[in-house]
Amino acid sequence: MTIALIDYGAGNLHSVHNALRAAGATNIAVTADADVVAKADRIVLPGVGAFAACAGALRAVPGMIEALELRVRKQGAPFLGICVGMQLMAETGEEYGVHAGLGWMKGTVALLTPTDPAAKVPHMGWNDVVPTLPHPLIEPGEAYFLHSYAYRGADVIATTEHDGPVTAAIGRDTMLGLQFHPEKSQRYGLALLERFLTWRP
Repeated sequence: MTIALIDYGAGNLHSVHNALRAAGATNIAVTADADVVAKADRIVLPGVGAFAACAGALRAVPGMIEALELRVRKQGAPFLGICVGMQLMAETGEEYGVHAGLGWMKGTVALLTPTDPAAKVPHMGWNDVVPTLPHPLIEPGEAYFLHSYAYRGADVIATTEHDGPVTAAIGRDTMLGLQFHPEKSQRYGLALLERFLTWRP
């Protein structure tokens, strides 16, 4: 089984790669090659930084958007988006203007605007993940978050609390997105990655 870990210059590749290996993956292709992605059994899209920069970097990789559409949307390969990689699944992101995402989920990514001064932005640290809909990969637990923008829209399957509910995970069909970092979430994150590696949607 091949795991394509997409390298588009916007992800915490080393940590995610190590976490996937710790979860049991043995054939991980860290790649910017659309042909590799189009043939992979599972696909992981990490992301750190601003939505617009990440979206632009992903679109700049020749054939990558087309490969993702083919392998994930048409052929149903299991897909995992992490942090900004999850946010890119949305229709739009509102960081430094309005920018197009992949459009896989009907929603937008907007700035966190807590009214409680104690709820700082960025939202950083350990928080509970609370499932809102049943999903085979998402269990209650505590995970590590680091973000200033959050997804708002359809297909929310888990939330966390930061002066009100904030999206922690989204999912539909063979697609899963995590706002938190499983690679930094110790046993909870590794167990989730283990489930992803054996997931048969």
